Amino acid sequence: MATQRLSIRRVISAGAIAGSAAASVAIVAVLAGVLWYILWRGVGAISWEFFTTDPTGDPTGDPAAPGGMRHAVLGTLALLLMASAVGVPMGILTGVYLSEYAGERWLAGPTRFVCDVLAGVPSIVVGILGYELLVVPVGGFNAYAGAAALAFIMAPIIARTTEEMLRLVPDSYRAGSLALGASKSQTIVRVVLPAAAGPTLTGVMLALARVAGETAPLLFTAGGARLISADLGQPFPSLTQQVFDYATSPFPSQREVAWAGVLVLIALLLTINLAVRLLLWRTRARAKPR
Repeated sequence: MATQRLSIRRVISAGAIAGSAAASVAIVAVLAGVLWYILWRGVGAISWEFFTTDPTGDPTGDPAAPGGMRHAVLGTLALLLMASAVGVPMGILTGVYLSEYAGERWLAGPTRFVCDVLAGVPSIVVGILGYELLVVPVGGFNAYAGAAALAFIMAPIIARTTEEMLRLVPDSYRAGSLALGASKSQTIVRVVLPAAAGPTLTGVMLALARVAGETAPLLFTAGGARLISADLGQPFPSLTQQVFDYATSPFPSQREVAWAGVLVLIALLLTINLAVRLLLWRTRARAKPR
């Protein structure tokens, strides 16, 4: 009887392993298929001119007629930079408060709950709120509204990630610093934050990867533009917005450029995620005892 039960357990275990392996292969195959299709559709429109020229406004004629997406690439980078300038400090400071200062205070629980809720809010809701609060009062689409919408998405993700990473720092670090005469703020700045710098930066980069591919918030806030401008109070271009406009265009030449934009966007997201993996690997390697 015991031998029969052992055989059944082995069969169940082997089946579970085989099912997990099959599911993993299926996920990798789907990702490989999607990447191959995007590469096949978009690589033909990738050229030096794609990154160095702006749209011509002429969708007819040869595939080069629509021009490039320099304005969209630069616009996306500018929006990410502005969003990071607001969302990263706000998220890190909130995470520091929740980990180091909140304790059992009444504000800690509601703050965590709000961060969790905001992290799961659909991006189109953020876009509509940004439109009502930041676009309508100003009287038009603008880059500030787009950056604020992206920062609104980034902040709660970074806050919760920072809190969890700071909690992983051993309490002995804090106790040793306080025993040497450092204040609590000095301990946080000079001991706790540097000890969790790698994982915290990983959370920041994951938040950047999340907002880099957002379209809905920018449709309602930045609005999009055919050319990039130094005036941030005007409609501002972005790669996702331009891809949306070209992908829904009736002109084949513009749809071809849209596939190139998708390829560039996927490459950007893969680069960020690979950088996160590399950073995690280096952090874990340094943490191993020698």
